[in-house]
Amino acid sequence: MKADLEDLRRRIDLLDESLVKLLSARAACALEIGRLKREMKIPIYQPAREAEVLQNVEKANLGPLDQPAMKRLFERIIDEARHLERIAEVTQAAASEGRREPPRSGGPSAQRGGESEGAPPSEVQSKKEH
Repeated sequence: MKADLEDLRRRIDLLDESLVKLLSARAACALEIGRLKREMKIPIYQPAREAEVLQNVEKANLGPLDQPAMKRLFERIIDEARHLERIAEVTQAAASEGRREPPRSGGPSAQRGGESEGAPPSEVQSKKEH
């Protein structure tokens, strides 16, 4: 029985490593999307696209996590991707101004989703809960 537990924990560790790699690859895509959005002068927050992503996740989810749990996980992933896009935006602006790093004051473009203008209600709600 203890061997089964250890085997399952090793499997979880391997799955966690895979998740980290996949999330990092997704984040790299988000950075590139942020760059393209800046070039195209379109806003970072795209509610229709985020709804589409959540619909795709719902269709792909076969359990054992229920739909609300999976939605919460992906809302968080999307929130972090949007945050990353905004950080890249601030970093790009800093580079254009000749600075090496973005300002540390946490200005509007560096704020997290629920604190910034145009944030989806789920982000504002999650900020209030924490």
